[in-house]
Amino acid sequence: MTRKAMFPGSFDPFTAGHLNILKRALTMFDEVVVAVGINGDKRGFFPNEKRIEIIQQATAGLEGVSIIQYSGLTIDKCREMGIGHIVRGVRNMIDFETERSIADANRKLAPEIETIIIPTAQEYAHISSTAVRDILRHGGDTSLFVPEGVTL
Repeated sequence: MTRKAMFPGSFDPFTAGHLNILKRALTMFDEVVVAVGINGDKRGFFPNEKRIEIIQQATAGLEGVSIIQYSGLTIDKCREMGIGHIVRGVRNMIDFETERSIADANRKLAPEIETIIIPTAQEYAHISSTAVRDILRHGGDTSLFVPEGVTL
């Protein structure tokens, strides 16, 4: 039996911290589906196609990774794909409280789907997609914050 997990997010853009969480999730699961969420109410910095391209660059050579885009509830997409685990990364206690609340709501709606919360490695805890977008807006160098081989 293949153990699959979904790693959902906006990934606007996918950072070195996201890659750290993904690689660690791959030690627990045979396959991890990186799911780029589409939110019609939000206009992202990068279009979804570029986000997927960035994730493809970041995960080149990693086995067990697939990338999709989706809209709607994450638990509905998990059910549709037969996935029983959601992976979420946290950088700090604020992230943890937010993710725990989402996990609790998901557990009420879909008790068969378990959320795994993985704290990011300390060397990536300062990295956020928001910070990367801000650096980009001001013409700065993002190479220390995105996975090697990724071009923004």
